[in-house]
Amino acid sequence: MSLRLKTIMGVALIEAVLLLLLVSMTLDYLRSTNYDALIKRAATTATLFATTTKDGVLSYDLASLDAFVKDVLVNPDLVYARVLGPDKQLFAEGGKEEHLRYEFLADTSVEMVSDGVFDTFAVIREGGVIYGRVEIGLDISSINTTIAEAQNRSAIIAVVEMGLVALFSFLLGGYLTRQLKVLSVAAQKISKGNFDFKLPVKGRDEVSDVAVAFNSMASNLREASTRRDQFEGELKELNRSLEDRVELRTQQIKSKNTQLTQANQEIQEAQAKLLQSEKMASVGVLAAGVAHEINNPIGFVMSNLHTLEAYSQNYRNLVNEYAALATLVSADEKEAQLLKINQLIEQYDLEFMNEDLDALLRDSIEGTERVKDIVKGLKDFSHVDSVTQFAMCDLNECIQSTLKVVNSELKYHCDIRTELNELPLTYCCSGQINQVLLNLMINASHAIEEQGIIKVKSQQQGEWLEISVTDTGKGIPADQLDKLFDPFYTTKPVGEGTGLGLSISYGIAKDHQGEIRVASAPGKGSRFTLCIPITNDHD
Repeated sequence: MSLRLKTIMGVALIEAVLLLLLVSMTLDYLRSTNYDALIKRAATTATLFATTTKDGVLSYDLASLDAFVKDVLVNPDLVYARVLGPDKQLFAEGGKEEHLRYEFLADTSVEMVSDGVFDTFAVIREGGVIYGRVEIGLDISSINTTIAEAQNRSAIIAVVEMGLVALFSFLLGGYLTRQLKVLSVAAQKISKGNFDFKLPVKGRDEVSDVAVAFNSMASNLREASTRRDQFEGELKELNRSLEDRVELRTQQIKSKNTQLTQANQEIQEAQAKLLQSEKMASVGVLAAGVAHEINNPIGFVMSNLHTLEAYSQNYRNLVNEYAALATLVSADEKEAQLLKINQLIEQYDLEFMNEDLDALLRDSIEGTERVKDIVKGLKDFSHVDSVTQFAMCDLNECIQSTLKVVNSELKYHCDIRTELNELPLTYCCSGQINQVLLNLMINASHAIEEQGIIKVKSQQQGEWLEISVTDTGKGIPADQLDKLFDPFYTTKPVGEGTGLGLSISYGIAKDHQGEIRVASAPGKGSRFTLCIPITNDHD
C-alpha cells in the first residue's frame, strides 16, 4: 500500500468518526433544547393566560374572556385557545376551527405529539379552589422544520467535509511522495560528487528541514538567502492572518450588536404587553364597583321611563276626549264632554304631571350622561395604544381621569380629597401615568380596613412634578419598605394580589427618568409620591 493511500485512508477515517460524533451530539442538543424551550414557553403562556382570565372567570365576564382569547392568539405559533369554567363549561374560545373540534388531550412531551400541535393547560385557582382552566395549543411545525433543515444541512456539510478531507489527503500524499523522490535524486547526485546541486526549499515541514540541512553542506550563502526568503514569507503570512482575524472579529461584533438590538426590542414589546395585562387586571378589580355605579342611574332612568309611559297614556286619553268634543254639536253633549274632561284632569292631576315632566326628562338625561362618562372613562383607560404613546400632558388631567375610573371602588369607605396645584405640561405617556396612579389609589383603598381618608396632591418642586397619594390606613412595617418594589412581592393575603403593581409602577417611573418615594408608619398610614422631571418632546 502506497504512502499516499495510507495518508488518505487514515485522515479520512479519523475525520469521519469525529464528524459523526459532532453532528450527532449537535442535532441531539438542538432537538432537546428546542423541545424544552417549547414546553417552557407553553407552560408560561398557559399560566399567564390563566392569571389574566382569572378575574373574568370569577365574575363570568364573557366579553372580557373573548377579548383575552383574541389577545393571546396574537402570540406566534398559537393555533387555538379556550377558557373553561367549573365542570368544563366553555366560556370562550378562538383559533383554527379544525383544532377546536378535536377532543383536548394534554401532551407531556413534544415527542408524543401526533397532530402537529402541542396541547397544554393551566388551572384557574383562587384561594385554593379551582374555578376552571385554560387550554392552548402551539404549532410545532416550525420547530420540526428547523430540526429537519439542520439535519439536511449537517448531512450536506458532512459530505462536503469528507470530500475536502479526501482532497487534502490526496494533495498531502502527493506532496510527500514528490519530496521524497527529489531527495532520492539529490542523494544520488551527491554520491556521484556533484556538490553544487541545490534542493528547492518549500514550506516549513520536516521535508523542508532535510532540504535545508542538505543545502547547508553545499553553500552557506544559499542557506542565508533561503532563510531570508523564509522570514519574508512568514511576515507576509502573519500580516494576512492578522487582517483576517480583525475582519472576523469585526463581523462578530456587528452580529452581537444586531442580536442585542433585537433582544432589546423584544424586551420592550414584552414590557408593553405586561403593562397592558396589569392595566386590564386593575380594570377587573374595579368591575364590581363600576357595575354598581352604572346600575344606579340605569335604575332611576328606567323608573322615570315607566312614569313617562303612564303620563303619555294620560295625555293621549285627554287628546282623544278633546277630539271627541270637537265633533259634538249639541250644547248638552258638549257640556257633558267638558265635565268628563275636567274629571280626567283632576284624576290625572294634570298640573302635577306638567311640572313633573321636565324633572323626569332632566333626571333621565343626567343619568344616561353619567353612564356614558363611566363607560368612556373605562374605555379610554384600558385602550392598548395609551401604554406606548408619549405626548405633552397635564398631570392634573391624569389625576382627574384616574379618579373617575377608581371612584366607584373608593367612595363607599374612603373620603377622597384632592389638592391639585397648577402644573406645567410635561412630555410623558399619560396611559402609563394613569396606571401608576390607579395602582397607588387602589393600594391606598385596600390599606383602609373600614373608613378613612385618601388625599391626592399635585405640586411643582423646581424642575420636578410630584403627585402624592396619602392614606390613613394601617401602614407598612419598616422592614417591608425595601421590598415593596420587588416583583411578585405583596403584603396582601394569598390570592388578593399579584405583587406586580408597584414593581410595574416603579419601572414606569424609571422610564420617565423619575422615581417613587414611600413614607409609612404602622397604624398611621402611608404616602406614596410619584416624581418625574419636567421635559418636552425635544429633550
